[in-house]
Amino acid sequence: MPDNLPAADNAFLALPDHAVVMLEGPDATAFAQAQFANDVEALAEGQWQWNCWLTPKGRVIALFLMARTATEQLLLIAPDYRADVMGQQLQRFVFRRKLSIRADHGLFASGCLESSDHTLDTRIGRVADAWELGLPGGGHARTLRVGTHPVAQQQAFLPQWQACDLMHGIPRLAEAQRDRWTPQQLSLERLQAFSVKKGCYPGQEIVARTHFLGKAKRGLVLLRTSAPLMTGTELRQEGRTVGEVVASEGASLLALAVLPATQDIALLEAEGATLAQVPLLDGMARG
Repeated sequence: MPDNLPAADNAFLALPDHAVVMLEGPDATAFAQAQFANDVEALAEGQWQWNCWLTPKGRVIALFLMARTATEQLLLIAPDYRADVMGQQLQRFVFRRKLSIRADHGLFASGCLESSDHTLDTRIGRVADAWELGLPGGGHARTLRVGTHPVAQQQAFLPQWQACDLMHGIPRLAEAQRDRWTPQQLSLERLQAFSVKKGCYPGQEIVARTHFLGKAKRGLVLLRTSAPLMTGTELRQEGRTVGEVVASEGASLLALAVLPATQDIALLEAEGATLAQVPLLDGMARG
């Protein structure tokens, strides 16, 4: 099946909560390699990866998909981030590097709750004036598209997409959850979203130390709840806070929480809601 065969166009709906930022120029790769936690130099043209941007203390500012759409062009697709804000924040670190950081490029993110021809690997498909990224996993394969034409919005679609993210352990970070968690606490190794072998980047020392000393004592747990839980809800055991909800989706009664690896879910209290652990789907399964 050819790479440019799209999923059905009428199945794509807008993802207005996804920022699209373009890095373009001779120094785009060097800039991204120095700023972000994954190995951008290893990303071949026509491929995509999960990546994250950290504070100097190793806390996650943003989790995003990075796609190399040309030799000197990278797309950053970040859920729950305003493109103009992300672009402005990144611009502070450009200094004399030869690249442009653009949030006003006329590109729009949309999604489809169906698989595409490239769902089982990290190839980027090209469909007319758009790029497609296949998001695999556990019977919930999806397709993310970035193109120049806006598509229709549907109120029920965003909760469905977000619920799929949570089921795959993709934390949707609200503003209050930024700068708080290390990649290991968010279990971002499941998404292969950071590297402990590449050179320096902000927060690299914390990430590497945690990895090599084996001190990641907390990670993501997916919970199904009897009532919606707000992001930031404390999870308590015998009156003591042991974890926190970092992302939730009310309609599906799903929540991602950072909890100790040995936590007994049956002992948790969360604003009167009953909780049950649900296995995370393998969001990076590849064929």
